[in-house]
Amino acid sequence: MNIFSKIYYRYRRVVKTLQLYFLIAGPGIIVMVADNDAGGLTTYTATGAKFGYGLLWFLILLGPVAYFVQEMTVRLGAVTKRGHAEAIFDAFGPFWGWFSLIDLVLSDWLTLITEFIGMTAALRIFGVPNIVTILIVTVLMLIMVLQGKYWTWEKVAIVFCALNLIYVPAAFLVHPDLHQVIRGALIPNFPGGLTGEMFFFLMANIGTTIAPWMVFFQQSSVVDKGLQEKDIPWGKLDTAVGATFTVFVAFFCIIVTGTLLKGMNIQSADQAARMLMPISRYLGTFLAIGLFDAGFLGAICISLASSWAFGEVFGWAHSLNHKIREAPWFYASYFLLIFSAGCVVLIPGAPLVLITLFVQVIATTLLPAALVFLILLLNDATLMGKYKNTLWQNIVNIGIVTIIIVLSTLYSISALFPGLFT
Repeated sequence: MNIFSKIYYRYRRVVKTLQLYFLIAGPGIIVMVADNDAGGLTTYTATGAKFGYGLLWFLILLGPVAYFVQEMTVRLGAVTKRGHAEAIFDAFGPFWGWFSLIDLVLSDWLTLITEFIGMTAALRIFGVPNIVTILIVTVLMLIMVLQGKYWTWEKVAIVFCALNLIYVPAAFLVHPDLHQVIRGALIPNFPGGLTGEMFFFLMANIGTTIAPWMVFFQQSSVVDKGLQEKDIPWGKLDTAVGATFTVFVAFFCIIVTGTLLKGMNIQSADQAARMLMPISRYLGTFLAIGLFDAGFLGAICISLASSWAFGEVFGWAHSLNHKIREAPWFYASYFLLIFSAGCVVLIPGAPLVLITLFVQVIATTLLPAALVFLILLLNDATLMGKYKNTLWQNIVNIGIVTIIIVLSTLYSISALFPGLFT
């Protein structure tokens, strides 16, 4: 075999590998990028404005955290062929099943409100009224799910994921101090000390990097897509790519506000976009478009996570491969979640900024319960067989849960005794 034949066969092998990956890819990338949602961007812009590049190192650590948690859902979904809500009901009984479902619906509905807050705020910058934004978004979300094919929904969602990269050119336009960026990324520090405010931002960043809805969404997505046990390695790769992608985008978002808005009190991503407009219309526009895209991605995934869970618990048909006449309750619950969340945004005087910031903290507080169930399921040898958690995976994931509980506790203490950590 001559050198040209070797090159050709290697090329063919690479092409086939990429083709196989793109067939399997989807759930991991979508769930990770969608978690850079409207509330997430508010958290990132506020973090950059408050601390500059000081917490970039913490953000980088959250990438592996998200991967270790979400790869468990890939294994659980591919092996059991059941969504997370159904798996909890079967393994732990109705009490814990209803507890987890109520936990999910509460955090999902609150988070869905923040997505509409972000989308309406983003388009208001361009003069679009809130009611028009909500109508347009609702119609788009219904069109995406009512065509009756999971594959089509997934590919459209991936297009919106690609739009999330808009923050990368924005970061290069601000000409950041690379030395300070590298220092912030590699040297752990807590600017201003371990104050109550610092705990709030740490929890908010955790809450926007990994949330209860992500666990439910990815497992149900794996089941709806029909991934098998043989596809688990590819599903893990898909999740790793998604985790890298989401940290990458968040990193550049913090660089933008950390460079231009450091020291300013930013309460929302749309406020940051407006403040950037006089500095550079391109930057402000990029941030506004990215905010809308982030809110839309989050909305389509969060609403599906709840609808899939409802279908699993109540025994309804609950697949995107079903037409509306085949799964009416699944689509009805999907529409009801969207409609009710959108209506909250239209209420005059509703504390929308406060909801956006605190929903990330609420998600972090509720997260340990979801993770405990996930870890217990992954340690069931009868259920998981050779795909159950290894000792190393248990050490990492139990460590993640412990850190989240400790941070939640410290934040609660700091709220009760504001001067304790100063």
